[in-house]
Amino acid sequence: MRLGINLGYFGAGYDADNLAVAKEAERLGYAVCWAAEAYGSDAATVLSWVAAQTERIDIGSAIFQIPARMPAMTAMTAATLDTLSGGRFRLGLGVSGPQVSEGWYGVRFDKPLARTREYVEIVRKAMRRERLEHHGAHWELPLPGGPGKPIKLIVHPVREHIPLYIAAVGPKNLELTGEIADGWLGIFFAPEHGEESLAHVRAGREKAGLTMDGFDVVPTVSVVLGDDPVAAADAVRDNAALYIGGMGSREQNFYNRLAVRMGYEKEAAEIQDKYLAKDYAGAARAVPYDLLDKTALLGSKERIADRLHAYADAGVTTLTVTPTADTLDGRIATLRTVVEALELSGRG
Repeated sequence: MRLGINLGYFGAGYDADNLAVAKEAERLGYAVCWAAEAYGSDAATVLSWVAAQTERIDIGSAIFQIPARMPAMTAMTAATLDTLSGGRFRLGLGVSGPQVSEGWYGVRFDKPLARTREYVEIVRKAMRRERLEHHGAHWELPLPGGPGKPIKLIVHPVREHIPLYIAAVGPKNLELTGEIADGWLGIFFAPEHGEESLAHVRAGREKAGLTMDGFDVVPTVSVVLGDDPVAAADAVRDNAALYIGGMGSREQNFYNRLAVRMGYEKEAAEIQDKYLAKDYAGAARAVPYDLLDKTALLGSKERIADRLHAYADAGVTTLTVTPTADTLDGRIATLRTVVEALELSGRG
């Protein structure tokens, strides 16, 4: 099992620290450095900045939001980042959510699976430098009745096939990810429940005539060091409450549904009720410790080593970590501890 680092969002005042974290991750042998975007910093600019100041570590978008860019622009960006980094780019895509898609980008959040399938088809066709022609429900290239004509990417990418990942939560999206992607970007992944998600991915692979060989399973997990794992869990309560309670509407929250599928139906409802009522502290308190313990790395190096062993046994091939320490020294210490724990687990 390999390790990755997720730098999250930029612009919060810790950007210089984030670069130091990326450089230390590279020195420690981490395989990939991911950057995120929502409705603040964009991932492409951040990744070019990190790539310019590193040499070996891969850079990845986790994620580029599908409603934010036309697929041809995503292909151009991917080709550019891969060229600038010397073939180190990984393209992570996701549909975002209805509030961001419609409220920020003005793109209807309808038929996300069909939209993702078409998007990936166009991106890959453009990356292969084929003349771009596509006739689908969501994109028509070139537009009919006008001056447009099928054209192809001018530049020659370093790699014709850039590894493509999809951020998926629901069963149907997981199956689509297995069918059309090279890897899965997961969230709130618990080894104890991993087979349920991976069964859908595996079904998609089989549908495409493929096996899981070479498919990258990449969940992101927060890491909190400390002698008391129960106390450590408090550092990730707010984030869990945000996703389960407030990332989407009452009717459409993929993370809330995931918590329900994991067996926390009553707790998920309470978290959402309190969060939507703006009782954020109450929502955080309502997140059960058991859920946090299963989906984050909490406690001592030895305890984390045991959990890393469980992640590897569950089929994880790249574990992306998010250090939650407040200081740069603390984040770097977390990176080093995770490496030591992986060595201790014997699954590195």
